[in-house]
Amino acid sequence: MSSPTFFSSPLRSSVWRLSTALGAAATGLFVAWAGDVKGVSASPVYLVAVTALLAVGLYGSASGIPAEAIRDVRRVVVAVTVGVLLKALLIAAVMLAFFPNPASLVLGVAVAQIDPLSVAAMLGHSQMTGRAKALLLAWASFDDPITALLTIYLSVFALRGMTADHAVVRLRPDLGPYLLNLGINILFVVAAWLLWRLLKALGLSRRTFGAVSVATLVLLVVFAVWQFLMLGVALVGLFYRPPLGRVLDRLINGAFYLAAFALGLLLVGEVRLVQGLTLGVAAFLSQVIVGGVLIAPRRMGVTDRVYLALGQQNGITAILLALSLQPVLPEAIPIVAPAILVINVLHIVSNAVWDRREEIPRWLRRRGSAEGTAFAKVARVTGVTHVTERASERLETALDRETSGSREW
Repeated sequence: MSSPTFFSSPLRSSVWRLSTALGAAATGLFVAWAGDVKGVSASPVYLVAVTALLAVGLYGSASGIPAEAIRDVRRVVVAVTVGVLLKALLIAAVMLAFFPNPASLVLGVAVAQIDPLSVAAMLGHSQMTGRAKALLLAWASFDDPITALLTIYLSVFALRGMTADHAVVRLRPDLGPYLLNLGINILFVVAAWLLWRLLKALGLSRRTFGAVSVATLVLLVVFAVWQFLMLGVALVGLFYRPPLGRVLDRLINGAFYLAAFALGLLLVGEVRLVQGLTLGVAAFLSQVIVGGVLIAPRRMGVTDRVYLALGQQNGITAILLALSLQPVLPEAIPIVAPAILVINVLHIVSNAVWDRREEIPRWLRRRGSAEGTAFAKVARVTGVTHVTERASERLETALDRETSGSREW
């Protein structure tokens, strides 16, 4: 699967990440089967553990946003507001059409985000231009916490009445507690900002500053997990950035594999393949429509535009949201788990094909000019041959134009 003859360097990292996540999930599935593990999601420890992993993932996403990634502020704002909502609505519309259920809207939001860790790993060797990389990374980094919060808060209203035995991550179906929680989040962020400013103003030595700021961050995260201040954690990551080095990367990777293990642990007994396949395909196609058509700047070249359209990947946040929804929506994991696999496989394969985009026009012409086969006859009668010829010509022209000039827009 990771053959260098087909997958480019950035895609090999995606293949490796997906393979190791599948290994962690398979290990969890084996442990659940061998140990007859049941009732994990009903445990109070489960709730705290998932919340802690979610806090680590959200802080890592926000703190990993480089300053240059928000150069095109207007485009990023559109991507993480209109883009996220539109993608969620498109996914939910497809799910509701095939599986009418209030949960479809929640699951649509849960997989709408682009995993920033996967994007960051891929962009180092990507063929995208610098501005396109910055746009995709900023989009992925910002929409991660937004979709997480939308899923958590929306689930309470969308799933109200579906079950009387469980609650979604300490949330209640009343608006008042949410407004109060929003206020507490804002106060938490203000307190963290004042602490950060104070630490920088004290004139501490580099070593002392690092130790104190990291210790303070740990206390802030612990308090946020205790009070479920996920919005606060995401906002704090935008400015509170102590010198963690590669420690944060290791923590996030550890959280990712723990989440994949937990996913497998709770997957035993049921997998909803048809719904998962539908959800995965709908999520990937929603990125094609929103990213490649609506969000991509008009001046963006065809190479960057298609890479942006094929940018959908899911990772730690989608897994953790499925784990968070499990107590109130038992079908969340059986549906989201195969959907994540479908999304990532579609991403890897489609990007591998687009990496060889210079060969696509020749391939289309060969398909269109094929003689003697039943498919070729049907293609000519239905007009598919003409469409492929026109598509190959336009693509070849666009690629030639990019080759002869600057691809920056």
